[in-house]
Amino acid sequence: MNKKILLASPHMSDEGYEEKFVKEAFDTNWVAPLGANVNLFEKEISEYVGIENAAALNSGTSAIHMALIAAGVGKNDIVICQTLTFSATANPIIYQGAIPVFVDSEWETWNMDPIELEKAIDKYPNAKAVIIVHLYGISAQMDKIKEICQKNKIILIEDAAESLGTIYKGEHTGTFGDFGIYSFNGNKIITTSGGGMLVSKNSEKVEKVRFWSTQARDKARHYQHSELGYNYRMSNIVAGIGRGQLKVLEHRVSKKRYIYEYYRNSLKDLKDITFIPSNLWERSNHWLTVIQLSGKIRPIDLMVKLEENNIESRPVWKPMHLQPIFENYDFIGTTVSQKLFENGVCLPSDTKMTDEDLERVIRVIRSLWRK
Repeated sequence: MNKKILLASPHMSDEGYEEKFVKEAFDTNWVAPLGANVNLFEKEISEYVGIENAAALNSGTSAIHMALIAAGVGKNDIVICQTLTFSATANPIIYQGAIPVFVDSEWETWNMDPIELEKAIDKYPNAKAVIIVHLYGISAQMDKIKEICQKNKIILIEDAAESLGTIYKGEHTGTFGDFGIYSFNGNKIITTSGGGMLVSKNSEKVEKVRFWSTQARDKARHYQHSELGYNYRMSNIVAGIGRGQLKVLEHRVSKKRYIYEYYRNSLKDLKDITFIPSNLWERSNHWLTVIQLSGKIRPIDLMVKLEENNIESRPVWKPMHLQPIFENYDFIGTTVSQKLFENGVCLPSDTKMTDEDLERVIRVIRSLWRK
């Protein structure tokens, strides 16, 4: 049996940067909870994406939750959310007792459609926040979305969990909104095993997030708490891994982009396959290469065939408004996100893949078209 080709998996640096920073934490006995690695990881992420303030947290989900709290979102508030995403984008809305309203995608980016967003705001003019997602590393149309939110005085939260390293019109995704979040889960472009980051231009809000996420302990000799706290901070060990990973992020972006172009050039003659967009206004990190199938061969056919050959693939995210837990909430749009889900396949995009691995995947794909 050929070796298993994974969709996306952790890829530590050849130079051993991660081990160096983790060893420093052990040597100084700053294992947990906080320490120099946490402070420096926040600083280095801030410098990389070009924003002044960052808070290192234990997951991207925690970062979204903190962003909603910092935005003042509470019980029965309306939060407009992109429907084509992973459930971690929407779940924190429910944590806050708020009400999600899901908005459809557009074909040009697969992300939130600005026209449908305006319709949602017309219907819910008192909406408190908007959460957009840069799906699979492709940037949403942030100039349009930001202008809409500013015009309507609505807080904008960017879920850039999948798009660290993506640049939209000269600026990093995650830095356009009032708050941005990144994820360092095991399958992301860089990983800390599990972790996340909240960024913002608002230093007071970020400092407050650090306070809330460290159990909201007041400055007192005894343990005193005047606000609700959360155990959401990143550990010093985890941050050490992140600092090492950040040193090779640009290499990982280059490899992801190489994988995307390799697939696209190798499969361009198959008329029933189209690729996730690559727009002129962005440098996408192409976290995952995703295709749409429009012929007799369906996504399940391709995924089963790949699985038979020990190759991992995955469906496109099922839209939130089609999920049983969210089906009773309002949806603004048509059928774009549903069609992207029904016709989509995420191809293996692991940065450790060789050209031989890519050719193996391509041979399996092409074998279906030869039948």
